[in-house]
Amino acid sequence: MKVILTQDVSNLGSKGEIKNVADGYARNYLIPRQLAVEATPSRIKEKEKEMEQHKKKEKKEEAAARQLAEQLEDDTLKFTMQTGSGGRLFGSITSADIAKELEKKGIELDKRKIELDDPIKELGEYRISIKLLSGIYTHINLVVESDK
Repeated sequence: MKVILTQDVSNLGSKGEIKNVADGYARNYLIPRQLAVEATPSRIKEKEKEMEQHKKKEKKEEAAARQLAEQLEDDTLKFTMQTGSGGRLFGSITSADIAKELEKKGIELDKRKIELDDPIKELGEYRISIKLLSGIYTHINLVVESDK
């Protein structure tokens, strides 16, 4: 019997996949527990339509991410901070601070996409990597200056 999985089922497949399983397994386990529904021709067509829409959405997101990557590539952000002896900052610059600075430029970006190993605590120039989508990265330059 062909079924469409409505949830991830271990050792069988992921949500949305169409699988061929034994009739008893489908009728006695998968369908009563609402882990799957029978794959009728109309449901298969519906699933294919859904998959098409999902692919279109992914393509749009990827195109937007690539455009943003081009826009951000080699962009420079400047931070002016108070410093103590030896060029150490009072406080630090975190990914949230970088996201706020990008927001001032009109770029909405989640702070979790900014790959910063440790907060920046010293003056200097830094190259920061940003992961927009899986496989799409861009870099920005960060300049930290003293306010003195």
